[in-house]
Amino acid sequence: MGDNAVSVDDVTTDEERKQPRYHFDRHTPEYRVQFEKITEEMHEKCPVAWSDTYGGHWVAAGSNAVFELARCPHISNDHDINGERKGYKGISIPTSRRVVTRGGMLEMDDPEHRIYRNVLNPYLSPAAVARWEPFVHEIVRASIDEKIESGRIDFIDDLANVVPAVLTMALLGIPLKMWTVYCEPTHAAIYTPEHSPDAERVAQQHREMGIDLITRLNDAKQNPRPGLLNALINLRIDGEPAPDMEILGMLGLIIGGGFDTTTALTAHALEWLSEHPDQRERLSRERDTLLDPATEEFLRFYTPAPGDGRTFSDDVDLEGHHFKEGERVWISWAMANRDPSVFHDPNEVILDRKGNRHFSFGIGVHRCIGSNVARAVFKDMLTSVLDRIPDYRCDPERTVHYDTIGVIQGMRHLPATFTPRKPLGPGLDETLDKLQRICDEQELARPITERKEAAVID
Repeated sequence: MGDNAVSVDDVTTDEERKQPRYHFDRHTPEYRVQFEKITEEMHEKCPVAWSDTYGGHWVAAGSNAVFELARCPHISNDHDINGERKGYKGISIPTSRRVVTRGGMLEMDDPEHRIYRNVLNPYLSPAAVARWEPFVHEIVRASIDEKIESGRIDFIDDLANVVPAVLTMALLGIPLKMWTVYCEPTHAAIYTPEHSPDAERVAQQHREMGIDLITRLNDAKQNPRPGLLNALINLRIDGEPAPDMEILGMLGLIIGGGFDTTTALTAHALEWLSEHPDQRERLSRERDTLLDPATEEFLRFYTPAPGDGRTFSDDVDLEGHHFKEGERVWISWAMANRDPSVFHDPNEVILDRKGNRHFSFGIGVHRCIGSNVARAVFKDMLTSVLDRIPDYRCDPERTVHYDTIGVIQGMRHLPATFTPRKPLGPGLDETLDKLQRICDEQELARPITERKEAAVID
């Protein structure tokens, strides 16, 4: 036999190595419906399993395996789009056909990942985010005021889509009113499968968003204004500016991460509180002590971004398995968050859960850098709803969940009714004009190293 020939023994060994087997397809509607059943089954029988879906990959569902794999130095996030390195496929399983850039630093390994991450820290640290709280509160107020006299609101369209999107524009240094150009394609790209009749329309929206981003990038090079966009333009790697395609990948990551995840978390929390009015009343009453643990519990239970793909960059022995270089693994934050060995009554929402060390922001070097933003925006939206429309009732008949939860566990619509009340101030358009002026005058989007004062809303 030649050097490259495969013996029967090798095949047998490989089959034996890829055990236990579990048919895992998180992109089907069944996975959303049967999430708890599948998760329980995997925790019990195969916390790490080989699935034959999408060309074959490992799946890590148990918390121990997820913890170890997420921190393993022999695992790569790299997405080698142009085949210049080892051809690894980044964090999506399967890899999307729509991809033209890497997904920013989330599809990079150190030291490259660290260079890009360090740029964002002065804009997204707890102190940096705290400066934006008056600004966020004003967007929330205006969004609710738009609907408060009607007694009807769609918590997605009218609130949870709006606030994170406007804040993300502000952080980037892009005009606030542009949020509408970015909002629909960002969400639709997640909930529209590639084989859907709508896919081409969504792809076109995405292209328009991409063209606007390139225009913004080129404009910002000539006319700098404070914000993350400017920070990425000023980044130097070995004395050279970052390539435009990498900057665009970073912008895509910031927008995707900033929009959809917080929207999903807020929607699910509001839906659950509508179904459990006694708990809603309790959360409102005891918010001084309950808001923080409740936030972490909603994050655990509804894990907005359910997992990430990785590639083994070396042969690795872990958790009783032998993984080979080049093999793919899906690390499921969502399933690890339901592991009964870590969380008692894992399939129950317990608002005052103690010691809630969930995995919803990931762990390791790629832990979500936007976690401070997500928590701050979520808490403001939630408490504002509790204060201003405390008797809301969601309409389950008209609620639309994403068909699949493979990428984001989200919703498209969450309509609700409530007792009408009086607005506290102007609606959204007028408020965005005012906030744009405040952003510009106070240079709110400067890094924390240059501006420490909170936004002043006049």
